[in-house]
Amino acid sequence: MSTTWWSRKSKRQEEDQDDRASESQLSDEDQRNEKEPNDDAGLNPGELTFEEDTAGGMGRYLGVTSCTLLIVGRIIGTGIFSTPSSILSGVGSVGASLMLWVLGFLLSFCGLFIWLEFGTMFPRSGGEKVYLEAVYRKPKYLATVVFAANAILLGFTASGCIVSHVLSWVNIRILVAAGQPVGRWTERGIALGVIFFVTLLHGLTPKIGVLIMNVCKLSFLHYRFALDIQIVILLFVVITGWVVLSGKTRVADPHYNFRNAFAGSSTSSNDYATATFKVLNAYAGWSNVNYVMNNVRNPVRTLKIAGPLGLGICAVLYLLANVAYFSAATKTEIDKSGVTVAALFFGNVFGSVAERALSNVITVTFAASRVNQELAKEGIPLPFGNKFWASNWPTGKSPLPGLIIHLIPSVIVIIAPPPNIVYPFILDVEGYPQQIINLFIVIGLFYLRWKKPDAVRPFKVWWPLAVFFLAAASFLLIAPFLKPANGVGDTPPLPYYLYCLVGIGIMFAGVLYWAAWRILLPKVFGYELLPRKETLDDGTVVTVFSNKKIQ
Repeated sequence: MSTTWWSRKSKRQEEDQDDRASESQLSDEDQRNEKEPNDDAGLNPGELTFEEDTAGGMGRYLGVTSCTLLIVGRIIGTGIFSTPSSILSGVGSVGASLMLWVLGFLLSFCGLFIWLEFGTMFPRSGGEKVYLEAVYRKPKYLATVVFAANAILLGFTASGCIVSHVLSWVNIRILVAAGQPVGRWTERGIALGVIFFVTLLHGLTPKIGVLIMNVCKLSFLHYRFALDIQIVILLFVVITGWVVLSGKTRVADPHYNFRNAFAGSSTSSNDYATATFKVLNAYAGWSNVNYVMNNVRNPVRTLKIAGPLGLGICAVLYLLANVAYFSAATKTEIDKSGVTVAALFFGNVFGSVAERALSNVITVTFAASRVNQELAKEGIPLPFGNKFWASNWPTGKSPLPGLIIHLIPSVIVIIAPPPNIVYPFILDVEGYPQQIINLFIVIGLFYLRWKKPDAVRPFKVWWPLAVFFLAAASFLLIAPFLKPANGVGDTPPLPYYLYCLVGIGIMFAGVLYWAAWRILLPKVFGYELLPRKETLDDGTVVTVFSNKKIQ
């Protein structure tokens, strides 16, 4: 090759003076790490080589600023506006709730550093899918299929639930103000309209979003508008909280919740584990850049900077926002607010002023489609053939088929039962299998440290952080099966352990799917699977399996 893997130029790169100036200051070692990844065949994830995996699409065009915004835009969704009430209800006290938000940041910080080590070793799109394939190579494709089952069926359905809920309590005020009747299907109709619009925007007209939000050739910068509003809302909550604490608002006693803050704290491990899943879901997004590494310019350097910066910004805002919530409402009021604690905050502080918030669905959809595309590129059998789902059809620049994979479960969740039941259950059921994946990834980290000590690691996580992350993941997998203090959990009438069983069942379904594809069907019909590589019209390289009859 006459150029390095990520040296594709674009107008965005030429115009990004700050990023380019920083690149000129890279040390020789950083430049060597970015140009010389691990060429050990025993470390190559999946069937595709690095060059094949990164071919097609729009190339590497995301810099430090864009990746930082991608992380912040994914983290600051609706979790911070909704989950504090259910977390407080679960653990029983304001002090314990705040401690869990701190713990969530620490766990996310440890996870971020583990993902940094893997991401700089394997600068490819796909995130956990790539790292599991690099470590758990046998049985072949088992890790890929199990991750695919989680990613497609569970990994991104929470966004649809969030869209449905958030748009309902944002737009209901608009409709009421206009004198229009508001029903459950009105709210769902708005949510469906948004999720379909975002899918078509990403899949059919990525450049229109660019023209609207940024003249640079960067296909996701139209996120910045929604992201700016999210940050402005959160900053407004934080600043308003300071004003409330000063005692100059209609809130009678803003310090009430901070006296005897730990009174009433739960003593059940189940309560803390379930609440922690919700906190971690609110922090979810610190690994967002790992999913789109094929689009990241100077991926090693960019990931090192954007990850800690994005997570740090969100953690500070989250902690201050929780203090603001607890200063504006009593514990009883927050407990009864359901999943709209932000509405309670604005109502208590400003009276009749309606709350406004936008979800992070655009950012989630962007990353989700890339993960789905990477799964299809590995040859995972899907309806209509994996070549279609792996392609950038129809524009050649954006994976509309991967967006459709994300769209289907999101629509199902939007039209599911009422959000006061679905929303907390989805957060829990999504979090449990993710902890199983986290457990295997951190174990894989130690395995590679032992098995491949000389592998190129541009970044190495401090091992005590990895041990802490391992211990936390183990606790979060065991504690939910212990009976909670109230005996029913936080999603009655559903059993408190149901979300664990559903999460495990989804991953076990992946195992069964793999066994049918790789073992049962070939044995019954007498054929063997032969992989081959094909290059699509848009330049994407995919693995395709053909059946060869055994004589």
